[in-house]
Parts: sequence; C-alpha cells; structure tokens
Amino acid sequence: MRTPPTAEVVIDAPLAAVWATMLDTAEYPGWNPFVVRAECPRPAQVGDPIRLTVRWANGRTATSPERITVLDPPATGPDGTTRATLAYVYEGLPARLGLVRGTRWQRLEQEAGGPTRYSTVEEFRGPLVPLAGPGRVQEGFRRHAEALRAQVERGVRRTS
Repeated sequence: MRTPPTAEVVIDAPLAAVWATMLDTAEYPGWNPFVVRAECPRPAQVGDPIRLTVRWANGRTATSPERITVLDPPATGPDGTTRATLAYVYEGLPARLGLVRGTRWQRLEQEAGGPTRYSTVEEFRGPLVPLAGPGRVQEGFRRHAEALRAQVERGVRRTS
C-alpha cells in the first residue's frame, strides 16, 4: 500500500490555542485554503456529522460527509506532555459500498514550555483508494497545516 497522506508542522503557540482554532469550524473560510467550509454542530461531540467542503490545488471543490469518532481535548500526561486528538471517518457513498474508507486523524502534542506539534494522516483502505486521490489529499493537508500554523501564530501575536 502507498504511504498515506500526511502533514506535520510545528506551531509556536500553546496547544490550547491550536485546539481552539481547529474546533472553530465557522472560521475556516477565513484562513483555511483546503477545508474551505466545515458544517458541524457546535460544540462538536463524538458521533456528530461534519460536512467538509475541500478545495483542491486546481481550484475545484468537493463535499465530503464525515462523522466525528474521536474528540480528545487537551490533557497533560504524567510525563508533562499535553496531547489532544480529533478524528473523523468518511461516510460518502464509496464508504457505504466498502470501496473507499478513510479516517482522518489530527493530533497535537506539546512538551511543557515548548511549541505545539500538529500532525495529520488519512488512513485509507478499500479497492478504489487510488481513485480517491491520495496525492491530492496530501497536497491539501500540507496547505491546511501551513495555514493552521499561520492562523494560530497570528492570533497569539495579536494577544501578546
């Protein structure tokens, strides 16, 4: 199987600020070049539907029905590292037919006093995965991660 689509950035901001930006889906159109719209109940909860509109690098858009499966808010472990996780599964027709299944994971990690590491991966499976455009998703994740970093760091600079 091919390498799954991934992206990772280091954000010079507290993890709580990154988490808040990730969950403020109403603001996505103002800063996110990949997920240009995210319709989701607020506050989001596990089991909630989330309808994403993504913009590919060629300018075309697609709508993707998803469902939140993991929403682990920031928590600091015994090692002093704070972590948070958001995940959702694709629920479009190809998933219902078992042709393309996908789970997107977005993880945050911050050691005490350090920057926040954001990582995302899409775990694809099914016989039609190549048609799902993993390369397009990879490029979108890269744009999303870079824009998240810029958005959060701008907000931190404004408030300090």
